[in-house]
Amino acid sequence: MNPNINPDHKLIEVEDLVTHYGSRMILKGVSLDVREGEIMVIMGGSGSGKSTLLRHLMALERHTSGTIRILGEDIARLGTRELVELRTNTGVAFQGGALFSSMTVGENIMLPLYEHTDLDRKTMEIMARMKLEVVSLAGFENLMPSELSGGMIKRAAMARAIVMDPKILFCDEPSAGLDPVVSSALDELILRLRDAMRMSVVVVTHELESVFKIADRVTVLDQGKILFIGTLDELRASPSERIQNLLNRRPEDADLDVDAYLTRLTGETVPGAASL
Repeated sequence: MNPNINPDHKLIEVEDLVTHYGSRMILKGVSLDVREGEIMVIMGGSGSGKSTLLRHLMALERHTSGTIRILGEDIARLGTRELVELRTNTGVAFQGGALFSSMTVGENIMLPLYEHTDLDRKTMEIMARMKLEVVSLAGFENLMPSELSGGMIKRAAMARAIVMDPKILFCDEPSAGLDPVVSSALDELILRLRDAMRMSVVVVTHELESVFKIADRVTVLDQGKILFIGTLDELRASPSERIQNLLNRRPEDADLDVDAYLTRLTGETVPGAASL
């Protein structure tokens, strides 16, 4: 077990979370927690609800029912000012980096400091350069995002996410679109950040190599429900066929049921379909 984890201190607590998009239920009674100092990976197939769950954890969307506590605060009860204050203790590394193309790398990283502090420009520049060194981008502060590679954009986004020393870091598909070498380096960066800054990290990813490299615990979502929460060893040993299909990249519909397939297409039973 990771010695940095404090199992008695839960920075995120989700209880019976339900959310809808219109009349469609997306999350169906999700419950989980994230402990101090751990890396929690959220994974699942397309449409499982993992991105929706992440947006809720970042307090970007309102849920239908249930409770989400971030750093002890029930986010549904917070006003705008309290939510802004809460977000100063969380950092977000978006999937595509989300750097502003009209700003230099250094200006992008200083943006949270401009928005949430009264620090002078010189101090902000020093803090930005410090975080660039942490992500191995020292000396790149004057470049524009268009001058960076994909992996460098991801690291710059990580620097911006941690510039205010958050207690929780959210990462949305950090390795998406990167080659294996760059992806591995980004995984190492996430581990270093967790250890050096003693933060909790929530990562949404479908990259299995990353999952087995960085995760302390894994949450698997399936059709809006929790299918599994546990350690990597428990994940590997899971008797669930759906989890084993996910881990071994086996398609769910390997054996096509013709009757069921035609019924899905037509909305009614097709006589004699099995003989087609």
